[in-house]
Amino acid sequence: ERLQELVRMFKERTEKAKEKLIDPDSSDEESIKGLKTGGEGAGAGSGAEEDMSGCCCKVKTPGWVRACMHLRIPASIDPFTNLMYVLWMFLVSLAWNWNVWFIPVRWAFPYQTPDNLYYWLLIDYLCDLIYILDISVFQPRLQFVQGGDIVCDKKLMRNNYMKTNRFKFDVASLVPLELFYFKTGINPLLRLPRLLKINSFFEFNERLEAILTKAYIYRVIRTTSYLLYCLHCNACLYHWTSAYIGLGSTQWVYNGEGNSYIRCYYFAVKTLITIGGLPHPTTLSEIIFQLINYFVGVFAFSIMIGQMRDVVGAATAGQTYYRTCMDNTIRYMTSYRIPRDVQYRVKTWYNYTWQSQGMLDEQELLTQLPDKMRLDIAVDVNYSIVSKVPLFQGCDRQMIFDMLKSLHSVVYLPGDYVCKKDEVGREMYIIKAGEVQVVGGPDDRTVFATLRAGSVFGEISLLAVGGVNRRTANVIAHGFANLFILDKKDLNEILVHYPESMKVLRKKARLDTLKHEKRTITHSPETPKLLRAALEMTERSTGLRGVLAKVKERTNKLLGLLQMIAFRKQLISSFFFQTSVSLSGRPSSPGASSNPDKEMDTLSSASSTSHRNSERPPPARFHRVTIEKEDVSESEWDEGETRR
Repeated sequence: ERLQELVRMFKERTEKAKEKLIDPDSSDEESIKGLKTGGEGAGAGSGAEEDMSGCCCKVKTPGWVRACMHLRIPASIDPFTNLMYVLWMFLVSLAWNWNVWFIPVRWAFPYQTPDNLYYWLLIDYLCDLIYILDISVFQPRLQFVQGGDIVCDKKLMRNNYMKTNRFKFDVASLVPLELFYFKTGINPLLRLPRLLKINSFFEFNERLEAILTKAYIYRVIRTTSYLLYCLHCNACLYHWTSAYIGLGSTQWVYNGEGNSYIRCYYFAVKTLITIGGLPHPTTLSEIIFQLINYFVGVFAFSIMIGQMRDVVGAATAGQTYYRTCMDNTIRYMTSYRIPRDVQYRVKTWYNYTWQSQGMLDEQELLTQLPDKMRLDIAVDVNYSIVSKVPLFQGCDRQMIFDMLKSLHSVVYLPGDYVCKKDEVGREMYIIKAGEVQVVGGPDDRTVFATLRAGSVFGEISLLAVGGVNRRTANVIAHGFANLFILDKKDLNEILVHYPESMKVLRKKARLDTLKHEKRTITHSPETPKLLRAALEMTERSTGLRGVLAKVKERTNKLLGLLQMIAFRKQLISSFFFQTSVSLSGRPSSPGASSNPDKEMDTLSSASSTSHRNSERPPPARFHRVTIEKEDVSESEWDEGETRR
């Protein structure tokens, strides 16, 4: 408490300092004294500090009062989305229910006495005040739609409310019949016009059902309250009739013993439900009342039972549809003598799909909605999963939105094949929940990889990268797996409008293909370490290591020389072949045959040229090889020639 008082004092000092800076001419001596006493109180804790803090506590208002003072009623109210309006309608419904339930009780039972009369009147007029505020403040501010536009103008909203029948009923519900109290006394029946504000009760029901996740529970409660109210009115009528005839005058009427309301309510329940065991009416008025009770009970209960059946039927419509589909499927499998294990898997799929999703097909619920609303729902439900997929990172955001509308969810059981190797790929899969395994081997027992939520597979065959249009591996579900499936036709229709995203997807799929090929290359197994160590020990013990190395080196040199000889022979043969072709293709001159000595000189010069060429480096097309030979040592050249 001491710290709180000090905080208040410092806040007050800060406010006074601000005022002094704003208006330096106004010097308040008391404020200066207050600052001094505040400083002294902080150091010594004198009694003046307590007096000052007491004054501050008196002046300062509570936080909730300040919050209420800052509340403002908006200029226009949306009746469908404004939560404050729903709370206000709840208050109006409470006021209406007060009148509905307690006007008959105060009229029929002797619960309104001169001792508690003022309490009854206080609550009555408080309910009337709520009615007046609703008519004058809230209803004229409700938005409405005119020509497709939402009207928020104050004058137009007020005129629209005054033109409706609801305004007429609301005004009629406030007819001041209480003025007759001065003549007839306090008669609760004069407040019956308050029941005309029933439209507010129905509107509250609609608004409440719109925001509840399980509205059928409220419908059951409301239908039950209708039944209880019928019994309530019957109990009031029975007590009034008994008082009119005379309490305890006959065997049929209420005898006045015990709690009057409970006894009369018990009689109403037995009468309307026609349980039996009731006393027989003796007078004409008793017989007429009992006949009316029987007729009203039959109609009221038939209506209530029918309405309850509709409410319960609407609440369990999904469960009924699920049971109907499952029963029809089982009947079909039984008629065609499907094996038991297949039937068991089908039943398991039905049970798991219903328990995990609450429905068998999500698309059936969304087909009735327009595309924009379906997109909004798909974004809220699936975008968090699809956006994390590495394949779609870097693609157009709108392309992903369009793709979300084409996804549909499928549940796979443990051990189900999602796709098989070499089958034509028509879908791409995104894991929503669960795991799948990429398997292979002779019996599909070898697990190559395990894919979890957010992973994608099947995109290589779907995008047909490198002409690959078939599945490259077997994929099975490891446990229950919920997958998103994207059809190839839908994907192609989407990518037509997004060419850049198509390039990104194809590039990523091509990289995945290369990675897959690198992983699938089989490497020759290395020499076991134990065998390698044994060979080394054998070489050391027998002394053959140096001899084998020398033999290996000489063999490599010999192979290199043989390769060089073969290479040079090939060069010489190719040169003579080119020379002969050029000589044969040259046109013959008239004096060619008459000078054989020149021809022999030409051939000898050609042979000498070929001999010189054989000693020179090879032609230009082999020039790179000769340069490499000059840059390396002889041993390295021999090893290189051996490898070639």
